[in-house]
Amino acid sequence: MGQVVLTINAGSSSVKFAVFAFAGGELDEMARGQVDGLGAQAKFAAKRASGEKAQFALDSSHGPADHRAGMKAILRWLGEEKLVDNVVAVGHRVLHGGRDFTKPARVDAALIATLRTLIPLGELHEPFNILGIEAAIDAFPGVPQVACFDTAFHRAQPFVADVYGLPRSYYDEGVRRYGFHGLSYEYIARQLKKVAPEIADGRVVVCHLGNGSSLCAIHKGRAVATTMGMTPLDGVPMGTRSGQIDPGVLFYLMKVKGMSVKAVSDLIHHNSGLKGLSGISQDMRELEASTSPAAKEAIDYFVYRIRREIGSLAAALEGLDAIVFTGGIGENSQRTREEVLTGMAWLGVRFDAAANAVNAQRISTPDSRTTALVIKTNEERMIAGHAVAVAGLVAA
Repeated sequence: MGQVVLTINAGSSSVKFAVFAFAGGELDEMARGQVDGLGAQAKFAAKRASGEKAQFALDSSHGPADHRAGMKAILRWLGEEKLVDNVVAVGHRVLHGGRDFTKPARVDAALIATLRTLIPLGELHEPFNILGIEAAIDAFPGVPQVACFDTAFHRAQPFVADVYGLPRSYYDEGVRRYGFHGLSYEYIARQLKKVAPEIADGRVVVCHLGNGSSLCAIHKGRAVATTMGMTPLDGVPMGTRSGQIDPGVLFYLMKVKGMSVKAVSDLIHHNSGLKGLSGISQDMRELEASTSPAAKEAIDYFVYRIRREIGSLAAALEGLDAIVFTGGIGENSQRTREEVLTGMAWLGVRFDAAANAVNAQRISTPDSRTTALVIKTNEERMIAGHAVAVAGLVAA
């Protein structure tokens, strides 16, 4: 086997991975998969490029599997499949890069130490990102490890889109709007040059919609503004996260309802959003299939907030040339796309219902002043490209 690049994305209850063959400066995906349900009933699932699938439950005889057990399961399967015999670089998605990491960086002891100081900014993800890095260092000693930050793409946004209305000293110490899903937005910005070069340098709003959702305004391939803030809680409602909320609500919950900081954190991280509003599920597919009025209302609020944010970001861009849908919901929910775009004629969108119904890439009519597109994101490929570039193997 030739050279191999591995990507790792360790989240709060899962570890995702992808494997790429690297030859002639090109990346060719060979397999991808994940371990889900860490801390509960953990399961491994993977799929090779050939379509061959693998699934198994992790051993829980000594208690629920943790991230270390998840990484061991992934590495064992990769070894059995002979997919990691010649790993030349490992790329890691890291949630938070703080103020200073504006591009991918090679991992060393100093970088890991810095990541530990950023844990308060991403306490549900950053510790597990670090665990993934440490596990990969142990598994592949001497192989370049590259951290790819989800916040880096947004470091180009201007001061007014970066700051909160607090005393300046807080901004200077790092209390600012970092934004997330940056690897996805970077991938979409690059894809636009291939699929729609006429608008790639224009004013674009990308809607990354999934269990975690955000929107980003992009002009000439650079971030102008985004809906998430210092943490991934801000902006539109998500699968279980509340999205934008008046800070006074949090004061009320603590002062009047007697909730602790931990209880409030659990509420707005894990029991709000689509799950909390519907009382049914965080899964858009289940909500769309439900006849419950609460399910419809949850979807209605999700769509309403997306439409509001598109208007806000169009104002930040001082115009709009295109809207792009990506992410699990953005790529697959015809209903969400239709409800978001219907009535957007004031922004120049002429929605093509027939194209949307067959999941076409372009879902606006040919005479639409503002183009609407659906583009599948690929954060793993973005990470792999950065890994080989930072490791000095070419490409990016």
